[in-house]
Amino acid sequence: MDHVRRIARAVLYGGYLLWPSRRSSSDRRRWTFGGVHPESYGRAHEGNPWLTQTQCLLEADADDVVDVHVRFLHLVTCEVAVQREGELVCVPELTVGGVRHRPREEAKEREVAETGLRLADLLGRPAGMEIHVPPGQRAEWLDGEGVLLRGWEALSGRAEVFAERLREGLFRITVRVANTSPWQGDSRAEAMKHTLISAHTVVSSPGGRFVSLMEPPDALRALAAGCHNIGTWPVLVGEEGDRHTMLSAPVILYDHPKVAPESGTFDATEIDQLLDHCAALTPEELMRLHGTMRET
Repeated sequence: MDHVRRIARAVLYGGYLLWPSRRSSSDRRRWTFGGVHPESYGRAHEGNPWLTQTQCLLEADADDVVDVHVRFLHLVTCEVAVQREGELVCVPELTVGGVRHRPREEAKEREVAETGLRLADLLGRPAGMEIHVPPGQRAEWLDGEGVLLRGWEALSGRAEVFAERLREGLFRITVRVANTSPWQGDSRAEAMKHTLISAHTVVSSPGGRFVSLMEPPDALRALAAGCHNIGTWPVLVGEEGDRHTMLSAPVILYDHPKVAPESGTFDATEIDQLLDHCAALTPEELMRLHGTMRET
């Protein structure tokens, strides 16, 4: 699971975490993809789905089990405030200890999971996972000179896991993720506060073997082509040849993706350090950041 998390952070969260490039940036909005939006907003705005579906093939016995993890980002707004006459007043900018703070958007990782789901049980009734995040706010005081007010809106959803026996020893697994947040409105900025951002699903089976949908064996090619995926593409993850885990992501990857050793994943609080580090690189170190051809 640690390997899958590294892939997810590097690929799925990269665009979100690396833009804007600094905490002090004047651009508060982040570029996002892979969103599962509130149903009312998704139905009213084409290209903004409210539901995703993952389907994949699993070679297994009825007594084998699957583990399902649904992970996503939840938008968090960060306001900058100072105390005046006993009240907190939001300000456009505040410098404390040489660090400049501006209002911005951040994100919180969320996850729901069901483990040990027996395939024989899923044949008769799907398993459900409820996503429920109440609204909240947290204050971070800055040496008594100001405060960062982080807040998030309510978010709700549901994931369902199905299994179908296609033939002896072969199952089709389906995972549907829907945003059931009761939010009503037409503002994209507000809708994003109730959206499952960079949503992805991880399905694993300790005893089963998933079938590659990109390069299925000839005997299973027609069944693999019949898997219907909506807004997400499942690929095998793990060491080369490992078929115990599928990552279903809103971006197209290849089987067994890897994070290049030259790469690193930085969160929004580390970007200033990253840029300062890059500025200090030698020409030889910069050359190593360029593309590299590898045998596959």
